Amino acid sequence: MHELSKGVFNVKRVMVSSCLLIAIALIMSGCWNKRELNEFSIVAAVGIDKVEDDYEVSVQIVNPSEISSNKSNGGRMPFVLYHAKAETLFEAIRKLSTVTPRKPYFSHVGIMVLGEELAVEGIDQKLDLFMRDQEMRSNFLVVVSDQLPAKEILGILSPLEKIPANTMYNSLKNSSEVWASSSPTRFDELIKDLEKTNGNTVLTTIRINGDPSKGTSNANVEKTIPPAILYYSGLAVFKNGKMVGLLNEEESKGYTYIKDKIKSTATIIACPEGGNITTEVKSSKTKVKGEMANKKPRIKLDIQSNQTVAEVDCPINLEKKETIAELDKISSETLTTNITNTLDTIQNKYKADIFGFGEVIHRSNPEAWKKLEKDWEQIFPELEVQVKVDVKTKGLGTIINTIPKKQRE
Repeated sequence: MHELSKGVFNVKRVMVSSCLLIAIALIMSGCWNKRELNEFSIVAAVGIDKVEDDYEVSVQIVNPSEISSNKSNGGRMPFVLYHAKAETLFEAIRKLSTVTPRKPYFSHVGIMVLGEELAVEGIDQKLDLFMRDQEMRSNFLVVVSDQLPAKEILGILSPLEKIPANTMYNSLKNSSEVWASSSPTRFDELIKDLEKTNGNTVLTTIRINGDPSKGTSNANVEKTIPPAILYYSGLAVFKNGKMVGLLNEEESKGYTYIKDKIKSTATIIACPEGGNITTEVKSSKTKVKGEMANKKPRIKLDIQSNQTVAEVDCPINLEKKETIAELDKISSETLTTNITNTLDTIQNKYKADIFGFGEVIHRSNPEAWKKLEKDWEQIFPELEVQVKVDVKTKGLGTIINTIPKKQRE
């Protein structure tokens, strides 16, 4: 019995070893359905435009040889822009195969630009294709082209980045960190907003400053002052999935405050005796509360903000506690005015609940919301919003007071 058991053990060991060798051989030989990297064209950015009854898809494709090498290969561009137009977006993307030498690969898309005409027509149903596509990741950013088609935005060369998509992506991220009039929106966040708020949301707008026709030439990267540059100008307002208008810079900042997305920004405050003080917002917290008052919905906004003095261009003594208290008061009043102006524009001009106030009422009083929900679009413009702002100055910089004017002269 002992010899028999030993023999069985040896047979099992041989079988296990054989299976392992076969598995390793299969792994080393590769997958049967593998596709080589040189079969694809890596897409860095996508643009979608509505052209009459068709959709035009533009793709910014990376030229790997120009990106990876230190030397230029015959002066070729680091990216190529391809376009295709068809009756549906799916057809247009497939039609790209007639102009691209390789199959477009969308897994590395960093930013999507939606043309203004498409945005005005409505974006909720148009993005269905990208939600279903398993090849695309959903963390790319989405912006709206203002005044020009998306394909023209994608063609502008950048002096500091070889791939324009990188410029657009990094600029949007950076501006949201320090300026607050732009609001980066990922594709998956946009889809959730459209579903949750019945299509009421915002997207950052991008424009071309300068001559668009010169922005696609080498002159745009060879001159110290480029003939054309891309910049983010504010926010586009969407109602029921359709773009209905734009917020200016200050209104865009107001929106960012209300949505509690402020990271840092600058604020200019008028001095009592003339001149200005510029402050840097270091932190801000917005609390939104919903309630029913006299059978009517009401929203309370409580904004707590901390700032430091960044620049002084007026005769003022910052060593006095009374001066700091006055600065805090003026700053609070300035921000309150900005918030109320933003609310007025959204409620009375666009009548779109882009803040999600309806959801706040729903959470605070589900029973009341059942009665309000069906008429919320008519209720929102008349909604009472109480605004409370408290700004505190926490720092004065490395010097307390500015150099007196006579001393400067």
